[in-house]
Amino acid sequence: MKYIDEYRDERVARALASEIAQRTTRPWVLMEICGGQTHTIMRYGLDELLPRGLELVHGPGCPVCVTPLETIDKAIELASRPDVILVSYGDMLRVPGSRSDLFRARALGGDVRIAYSPTEAVKIARVHPDRKVVFLAIGFETTAPANAMAAWQARREGLTNFSMLVSHVLVPPAIRALMVSTENRVQGFIAPGHVCTVMGCGEYEALVRDFRVPIVVGGFEPVDLLEAVLMLVKQMEAGEAKLENQYVRSVSYQGNLPAQQVMKQVFEIADQKWRGIGMIPHSGLRLREEYAAHDADRVFDLAALSADEPAECISAQVLQGRKRPPDCTAFGMRCTPENPLGAPMVSSEGACAAYYRYRRHAVTG
Repeated sequence: MKYIDEYRDERVARALASEIAQRTTRPWVLMEICGGQTHTIMRYGLDELLPRGLELVHGPGCPVCVTPLETIDKAIELASRPDVILVSYGDMLRVPGSRSDLFRARALGGDVRIAYSPTEAVKIARVHPDRKVVFLAIGFETTAPANAMAAWQARREGLTNFSMLVSHVLVPPAIRALMVSTENRVQGFIAPGHVCTVMGCGEYEALVRDFRVPIVVGGFEPVDLLEAVLMLVKQMEAGEAKLENQYVRSVSYQGNLPAQQVMKQVFEIADQKWRGIGMIPHSGLRLREEYAAHDADRVFDLAALSADEPAECISAQVLQGRKRPPDCTAFGMRCTPENPLGAPMVSSEGACAAYYRYRRHAVTG
């Protein structure tokens, strides 16, 4: 089924796809980093518009998907404590930990509340001074400024009952880890527009230089993504490797400097484990020492945990663009959004969820 027929700028999209086909003379493998971009590709069938041999693979840009199992297990442990109110974004509740999830923890009596902003968790801490309020602070650079502001505000107000369980990840180190892998096939990247709205484009220059890989910052509309693909194809066919910005209406080279400043004030760069991928050096954020009183790991003295993905789940391969969701024998049968084996099936930005929503009948039928 060609979902592009439903798109308001279908003619522009098809014209871009036609030009891509005309300019492509050899096989290429491109990766879109952001899960939102993956869903647009699946929703509108953009991959079906591209010439045979031009392959789009999906990257680790789903924040829910790469949050470590251990972090989910810690959140579940905290939610089970009678003196704790655990506050989380809604799409985290169904993400499986090693034995359970936050949805079941709430069903068993845990005080788990859904919020749309970390400031809501700060408000809850004000209203309930007799309870310990923990916000599950996950995400890429996109959500880090708001989470930083919540910690900053709690510290300023002296809210000693507010803390955050932090699991923030950074995009450029993940791309670097993909490029140095012996299994890497990716020859060009569509960088995530939302992340670059905050961080700008400049930090991708080193990746282009070090690996001679073209990177184009892309938006989220079908036309955005097809234009980004065209820009990459032009570079690769010409033997070039440059950083380009397709998403100019939202992204500048420097990014949002005030947002970056509050991030630096509250967080510092640290090594970070990515679910299914493992430890990536300098790829995460942790609270600075000045904010130790708001660091849930320290406040509750949470022990270091270790957990493994289900053996049947291939989410690690999917997140690195090495396999597609339909390659999994459990896809759409033993693994569904209601009963997921891995996070990419339950997250609203997960690649498995995108295939399940838009392609499962073609895959399983």
